[in-house]
Amino acid sequence: MALEKSTVPAVSRAAAILRLLGRSSEPVGVQFIARSLSIIPSTCLHILRTLVAEDFVSFDANTKLYTLNVGLLTLARQWLSQNRFADIAQSALDRIAREYGVTAMGVQVSGLDHMIVVAMARSESMIQLHTQIGSRFPATISASGRCIAAFGEYDREELRRRFKGLRWDSAPSLTEWEAQVAETRTKGYALDQGNYMAGVTVVAAPVFGVNEQLANCLVVVGISGQLQDQMLAKIGRDLKDSAAKVSRQLGSA
Repeated sequence: MALEKSTVPAVSRAAAILRLLGRSSEPVGVQFIARSLSIIPSTCLHILRTLVAEDFVSFDANTKLYTLNVGLLTLARQWLSQNRFADIAQSALDRIAREYGVTAMGVQVSGLDHMIVVAMARSESMIQLHTQIGSRFPATISASGRCIAAFGEYDREELRRRFKGLRWDSAPSLTEWEAQVAETRTKGYALDQGNYMAGVTVVAAPVFGVNEQLANCLVVVGISGQLQDQMLAKIGRDLKDSAAKVSRQLGSA
């Protein structure tokens, strides 16, 4: 069962500001940030000044607008250099993307809150799906979400509550989703055929860490019209075997 989390408001607001700036295609002002995040403007300004002082945010004195700064890049590089999963999984992702003409990703699981893309490989196919390292998704969505529900040790009622808050292009019913989770547990990999995104098929397999707990997933994303049932079964088995190999390399029994 997941433990209840406690948060420090100032830190949570700082993280929310950084995420908002990361989503913004252009610099934004303090009033926009405060309004978007429901933060008191004076509080927002104090947090922004601290983030600027730490080089996480850049401030243009002429326009009075804020953007992300290079301090975050330093942290990201340090994290990537310490994350064994991304390095270990990359060769498998490269091979799978090349062999099946798909986008292959490695995602980091953060409980039931979210998952983040930390490794990626793209094929040379003319059709590619837009995502990138650092992309963030709800933890229980799509095929990787079914893996998290199937192999993570989470309370069933909490999973149901999370499921009800998800946004799908073509949502399965709760009964269908729970049946798919059970099937994932049996097969060792999960499928999402157009539920999360119309016309897109997602396959995912779990990766376990040294404590035998779900830590990551290997994920394949492709255009549904190109991935027929026989091909999907082959990809699923390949992804399952590759995920098991990565698990062993990470120290899982």
